Amino acid sequence: MSTLQTLAMIVYGLFVLGSLKNIDLVHFAKTKHQQHLVFGTAAALFVLWLLKAGIFEGLDVHFLGLSVLTLMLGFRYAVISSFIALIGAHIIGYGTWQSFGVNGLLGTVLPIAITYFFFMLSFHRIPRQLFVYIFVCAFFPAAVGIALKTFALGGYFFIEGVYSWDIVFSNYVVLIPLLIFPEALLNGMAITLLVIYQPTWVYTFHDKFYLDN
Repeated sequence: MSTLQTLAMIVYGLFVLGSLKNIDLVHFAKTKHQQHLVFGTAAALFVLWLLKAGIFEGLDVHFLGLSVLTLMLGFRYAVISSFIALIGAHIIGYGTWQSFGVNGLLGTVLPIAITYFFFMLSFHRIPRQLFVYIFVCAFFPAAVGIALKTFALGGYFFIEGVYSWDIVFSNYVVLIPLLIFPEALLNGMAITLLVIYQPTWVYTFHDKFYLDN
């Protein structure tokens, strides 16, 4: 394991442990609804991430689905749910265990943090409306998240010397314009359906803020 992989593993581990430390595990163990959401979203992510395509190992593209996950569960539970999905995906060959920390940090925590940042920014700085919630909190962060994740992960493979920049750029980074709209559309449509039909599943959505006004 390289120095960069070790550092990524430590930082990602701190995020996961910090998330576990700051939730009420006793309450979680007693709340079936929350358990179903966390483990159900983890299972959905597990399946979604396996639908990937790529020529070179590690330079795979797939939907993330992390913006809708963050809005559904909040930052801490989103980190935990994606951690569970990532473990399951690695067990059946999603990536090498040496790169688990890198995939966790750049592939999950980074997009989750971007979505939560946009949610907090919009909640406090922008008038609270349904369309603002859908586009500013789900659609746009999903596009930004997958773009930065792809670029950051490509940069990691180049810095580590796994692939030359020409290979990384031609087979991975160049696909960013093709990925951002489908990812944004997927998350935007998913959160729209959820707030209409199952608003109790969405932790960050409240009628009094986005509808009653």
